[in-house]
Amino acid sequence: MARREATKPKHVPMGLIETPFFDRLNALSRAKSWTGWAGYISPLVLDTVEFEYFAIRNQATLFDISPMHKYRITGPDALAVLNRLVTRDVSKIRDGRVGYVMWCDEDGMLIDDGTLFRFSETDFRLCCQEPMFTWLLDAAWSYDVGIIDESDTIAALSLQGPTSWSVLKDAGFSDVATMKPFDWREIEPDIWISRTGFTGDLGYEIWVPWDKANSLWDRLWPAGDHWGLRAIGFEALNMCRIEAGFIAAGVDFQPVHAAMRLHRGRTPIELGFGKMVHFDKGHFNGRRALLKQSESGARYALVKIDIEGFKPANGALLYHQKKKEVGFVTSGVWSPTMKSNIALAELRAPYGVDIIDDIWAEIYVNEEGKWDKRLVSVTQQDKPFFSNTRARATPPRPY
Repeated sequence: MARREATKPKHVPMGLIETPFFDRLNALSRAKSWTGWAGYISPLVLDTVEFEYFAIRNQATLFDISPMHKYRITGPDALAVLNRLVTRDVSKIRDGRVGYVMWCDEDGMLIDDGTLFRFSETDFRLCCQEPMFTWLLDAAWSYDVGIIDESDTIAALSLQGPTSWSVLKDAGFSDVATMKPFDWREIEPDIWISRTGFTGDLGYEIWVPWDKANSLWDRLWPAGDHWGLRAIGFEALNMCRIEAGFIAAGVDFQPVHAAMRLHRGRTPIELGFGKMVHFDKGHFNGRRALLKQSESGARYALVKIDIEGFKPANGALLYHQKKKEVGFVTSGVWSPTMKSNIALAELRAPYGVDIIDDIWAEIYVNEEGKWDKRLVSVTQQDKPFFSNTRARATPPRPY
């Protein structure tokens, strides 16, 4: 049966908790703009959003992802538990690989999404946005597994941008040259590197024990001096993840366990991830409901759209033929790289599915204290807004 690892009582700090990288980040922060992430203090902006955004797309950047929830699932039944939990077939993720996964409640509503790191058939790490420890314990009931919350014992940095490989090489991590996207391996004792990220660009995530975090930073930072390495906050990262078409929990969908109102949940099919629902692998949470929806059709569609003009349309309502309200923008930004006004949007079916033309966005613009309402045309896209071959090149090209 599932084993809950014994832990000693811990002192619970008041207020936001500092990650092990906080002192390094605070010394670099000019904006002093911080936010809370999973109980930890995290930067929104360190310098300016513009500098940090262009550093992601043209240089290399470090973003502290230590606040992410991290869970270790080990034991003879680890694979069976995860295949029972998530919608995709975990058995197809090989050792030393990372898979994007989603998991649902019994109604097929998305609880959260995350990345699953496979050490072996009996050893996995699940990383996600929402706290999942008790849910994982429930899912593992009667299975021979152990579940450990590693959220405050494993620290991590996201190193992203076209010169990120060059930074790693100069820091002495040249062995990552042969790693393909979604590979991960132990490069040195207690230093694991995955070729993953949230920007759609060339990038890596580096995982170390909490007490070795600062030595990692102090190794990377001087190595990036002539590669344009900058520390960044969430706002610049958010712009890049929208360009890449990545969804964010609490923004583009509401994790159903956190939703306070009925019918606010969304299924993987409604979010555009029907291909990640593997009905042929056997039973998993939400299978019956998702199978029914796959036959009857989704209620909503989360789509990528290009919006006329250059005024960001975050939160804008969407209309069909300028009259009927059919949806809204969940995430929107003016893309400096694509030179276009892009967004993710939720539409009520059949809009966004069978009806994709004659959609309009209602945008309110404040010009010197005067609000102006505009209806601008919307074009639906079927591919990520930003895509670059350097993100997939193996070995990476030096810059």
